[in-house]
This record gives sequence, structure tokens and C-alpha cells, in this order.
Amino acid sequence: RPLLQVAESDFEGENVPTTSSPTVKRRRLAAELHACREQAGLTIDDVAQVLEWSAAKISRLENARVRVLPRDVKHLLRIYGVKENSPEWDILLTLARESHQKGWWAAYGDAIPQSFSTFVGLEADAVSVRTYEPEYVPGLLQTEEYARQVIRAGTPVPSDDEVEKYVALRMARQLRLARSQLPELWAVIDESALRRLVGGPAVMHAQLGRLLEESHQAHVTLQLMPYSVGAHAGMGGPFTVLSFPEPADPDIAYVNYSTVSVFLEKPEELTQFALIFNHLRATALSVSESRTAISHIDRDL
Repeated sequence: RPLLQVAESDFEGENVPTTSSPTVKRRRLAAELHACREQAGLTIDDVAQVLEWSAAKISRLENARVRVLPRDVKHLLRIYGVKENSPEWDILLTLARESHQKGWWAAYGDAIPQSFSTFVGLEADAVSVRTYEPEYVPGLLQTEEYARQVIRAGTPVPSDDEVEKYVALRMARQLRLARSQLPELWAVIDESALRRLVGGPAVMHAQLGRLLEESHQAHVTLQLMPYSVGAHAGMGGPFTVLSFPEPADPDIAYVNYSTVSVFLEKPEELTQFALIFNHLRATALSVSESRTAISHIDRDL
């Protein structure tokens, strides 16, 4: 079971998103601690009894739901029989320390929900994003004014300050896509999302123009799901699947609704989302057909 070296930033400079985010490091650390425990032949209850911790605490650590302190990692590694100051020991402690660092998105304030902060942290390290959106243009492809209108429509209604923080965060997320051509983005968007007049004709004209521009980027694949297909595999709702550069970091699916956000990581869940996305991209218009359809929608405004 090889441990992963900590990846270095792909960017330099102020306010530019970087890879190897604290969120991904926390997830990687959690997976390694889980593997160490299983190699030691211990159950969660065994460890909880020795450390006089609750089993729930250990479960949360292994599921990356909470940050783990370096001192707690030391306690766990001693129980698991990992030799002190060995390469494995040092790497895991480094992951623990760096998982406590603030991500670049922390500069945008506490107005950002924790679940979305987690998503941004995962997205920052992804090399591939596959997304289906039935209601609006995906955030990585939104214009600033379109994003502002979508965010203002939220419930509860955000304050003006919160709106601007959200907009700034969304634009910052797009910097990585523009500067490094990572992640590779494959987006399937329902026709209804492009015909809905978010902000009025002028805003939508600019947004549709942006989609046409982005569709010509080598790292962006954009497909339109037309009304004419009728029922299709994506009618259960929007979702995003993130893939990462390291084999030890498995894919993760993100499902976001108005009142809840869910991260799904089980192999059978990811297999199902991969199957759904394959059906969607096979059913949707081709890239060239999608450009033509978007141009027609734009002319209809």
C-alpha cells in the first residue's frame, strides 16, 4: 500500500487556486488511517477502547468528516504499529499538519456553507469534472452577472455582501480552468437551463456567448440535452463526478439540492453515476450539434 507524496502547487501568485488542497489531503489521510487500522487487525471499537475515545470519533476521522490533529495521528499510528520517524510515519504526520491549512477559498468568508467549501476543496485537486445540470449553467462556465442572478435567487435570500463573496469565489474557481486547462470539464446541460431567462435577455445573450466560446476549448466538452429526447437517465437530478490524479484518491460524486449536499464514494455508487453520465452523453446532442442549438436559442432571445 504505497503512501502518496504531498503534491506541490501548480500555481504561484495571489488568489490563484492551487492543487493538493487541504480537503484532499484530509481525505487521503483518512483513507491511510483506515488502511493502517485494518492492517493492524483492529476494529474501530478496539481502538476506541484503547484510546478511550468514542467509536464515532474514529469513524468520523476515517470518513474525513473532521480534521485530525497531528497528536491524534501519533496516538493512532502507535496503536497500529507504525514505526516512529519511518517514511510512513512522517508522511502521515505531514498530511495531518497540512490538512489543517486554510484553502485559498477561505478568503471568501464564512458565508460559504461547509458542504460547498468541501466541494471546492475537492474540485481544486480534480483533473476531471463530469457534470449534469438541468436547471442552470454549471458554475465553472457562468458569466459574472449570470452567477450573480442565480445566487440572488437562493433561499434564504443572501445579503448583498454574501452574494458578492459567492460571485468572487465562483470567478476564482474558473481561474484554474482558464490558466491550467485543468480540470478537464465535460458538461451536459439541459435545454431548459439555457431557455430560462436568468437576469433577462442581455444577461442570457452574454451567457450563451460564453458557452459557445468555452465549447471550443480543448479541455471543455459541452453537450446540450434537448427537449426532443423526452425521458432520459438524468431526470433524477443534477450531479457532479470528480476524478483525481492519484490512484489512491478515488472518484467522488457530489449531489446538491436546496437543503442538502451529499458526497458519495462507495464503488457501487460511483459505478451507477458513471453509467448515468455515459447514458447522458450518448443521448445528448454532439458537440457540434450543441453549438448550433445554442446559437439558435441565442437568436430566439
